[in-house]
Amino acid sequence: MDYNRLLSKTLGEIKPSGIRKFFGLVAEMKDVTALTVGEPDFVTPWHVREAAIEALEGGKTYYTANAGLNELRHAISEYMLRRFSLSYDPNSEVFVTVGGSEAIDIAMRAVINPGDEVIVPLPAFVCYEPIAKMAGANTVIINTKPENSFKLTTEELRAAITPKTKLLVLPYPNNPTGAILTKEELSALAEVLRGTDILVLADEIYAELTYGRTHTSIANIPGMQERTILISGFSKAYAMTGWRLGYICAPAPLLSEMLKLHQYAIMCAPTVSQFAAVEAMRNGDEDIALMRGEYNRRRILIHQGLKDIGIDSFMPEGAFYIYPNIGKFGLSSEEFCERLLYEERCAIVPGTAFGECGEGFARISYAYSVKHISEALEKIERFVKKLNV
Repeated sequence: MDYNRLLSKTLGEIKPSGIRKFFGLVAEMKDVTALTVGEPDFVTPWHVREAAIEALEGGKTYYTANAGLNELRHAISEYMLRRFSLSYDPNSEVFVTVGGSEAIDIAMRAVINPGDEVIVPLPAFVCYEPIAKMAGANTVIINTKPENSFKLTTEELRAAITPKTKLLVLPYPNNPTGAILTKEELSALAEVLRGTDILVLADEIYAELTYGRTHTSIANIPGMQERTILISGFSKAYAMTGWRLGYICAPAPLLSEMLKLHQYAIMCAPTVSQFAAVEAMRNGDEDIALMRGEYNRRRILIHQGLKDIGIDSFMPEGAFYIYPNIGKFGLSSEEFCERLLYEERCAIVPGTAFGECGEGFARISYAYSVKHISEALEKIERFVKKLNV
């Protein structure tokens, strides 16, 4: 059979994830010091795991409501108000998804019509552009610049808007750069959007991981909550990656349409994970503070370590990644990372995995122990010295 003729043409035009391609190389090798995965090295806090165990022992293995446990939706609403001063009705403006990835997918599919334009600032997490295209949108890419600390500027946004613009993706704190947007910067972007019908998809999965300041959401800016679809989850803040749980906070008319997609494709998020998440949201503030403090220690260590080696890098202000400039070594990002892997058994991710503008950069995750990071820095230093000979 001619499978190429039978398969989706749209899907056929989408390239596989550059991150996964590199992970495949790492998986085939032994004794690799990897700083590749965007996953906390912490185990989910015990009191959260205990809540899941109690749910299992209590036989709570049934379906929940499509939107999620009523108790969890209320906990999310209380959390958003307590931590970020955002008010959402738990009955009509909050629902629980299978990870942040499902939330991004159904949010885009609920609002995009064929031919709509979606603005995506890059570098960014790999899923936004492919998901937008699968929903029928045309993507408008903005390549953010290192001289602006990889932040989206008002000039760049204004230039990208057309009569077909439906959605702006706002992925801050940013993966892979560690960039954030301050309240003042968000207010300036909001001014550009005023008077339009453009929606904002704010992926704020790293909202709890900012250093030196409290996170501000675009939804905090006056007049913006009514046009913002806020995406978040439990994987980064609570070290709950494998629990596969996220959530959406958005205006009720938008959320009700997203819920249709969730009903038919998913039914509901995992029940036991939801009971664990209730405990995390209500009693996990100290866990967040502890992990953020440790990430901050690692952030300072790896930034200084790269500087000592002679590699320039923007000091990340959020998330747990650093995005060093490796362009001066005369290799492409992929060549640099592949040679580092094969010659020193050290794995980092080419910047091009996050957009073509990532050429000359690499992403390094510091969601690893100090010992692991120190070992990787030693290997990177040895490799760089060879390149400089």
